[in-house]
Amino acid sequence: MKITCYTIDDDGHELRPGGPDRDWMDAFGARHPYRCLPLVIANTTGWEIISPATFTATWTGGTRMEDIRLDKDDDYPDLARLVTSHFGGGTLTFHTGYLFRTEPDWDLWVGGPPNHIKDGIQPLTGVVETSWLPFPFTMNWHFTRPGSIQFKKGEPFCFVMPVPHQAYDDMQPIRKKLREDAELYGDYVAWSESRTSFLDKLSANDENAVKQGWQRHYFKGEKVGGAPGAGEHIHRRRLNPLRKAEPGE
Repeated sequence: MKITCYTIDDDGHELRPGGPDRDWMDAFGARHPYRCLPLVIANTTGWEIISPATFTATWTGGTRMEDIRLDKDDDYPDLARLVTSHFGGGTLTFHTGYLFRTEPDWDLWVGGPPNHIKDGIQPLTGVVETSWLPFPFTMNWHFTRPGSIQFKKGEPFCFVMPVPHQAYDDMQPIRKKLREDAELYGDYVAWSESRTSFLDKLSANDENAVKQGWQRHYFKGEKVGGAPGAGEHIHRRRLNPLRKAEPGE
């Protein structure tokens, strides 16, 4: 499967596989958040579009387009090609620089980079039918309070991830008591007892528990006791970078 990223002007903004690192995760002692594999996998499950400029956006709190002021903080030549106040209401609008085309039955989830936190502004999220859409979409952020925020050159401002077009409508959530699945319930009890025992030992400064630091069952894709939990456990994403189309593509 492929995603065709048509550049609208010149070569477009930098588009790259999502990176695992986050400043707030780095700030934790021993970088503990990186032990949460679902968090790291989410950070890298898609492609991010990178800001080519450093700028400051200031919102007065008003509803007019004029209530957002944009100031260049570097020598980027035309900031309006990247970001504008288009909708008003404290909404900041980015132009991605691309018209995306996905294969039939696939859409694009469009939003902010997962777990990328910016104080004072929130990315908005959309699902776009890019298998047929003949025009580009914008990426929008909404101020959460009046004030100024800065986007830096090299910072991701948009994240795209393919999602199935129809499959969600065909899914049926079912409520069921865990005890009714004997095997799964047994695995759950084993995990719960192991977890409680490990935390008790950690609190008591047990030498082996302190040395281990944390249990790695999910990280290694295995159940308590070492049995494999998944046939193809993913502990790292390796998405393809953007490449130039070959003749005829």
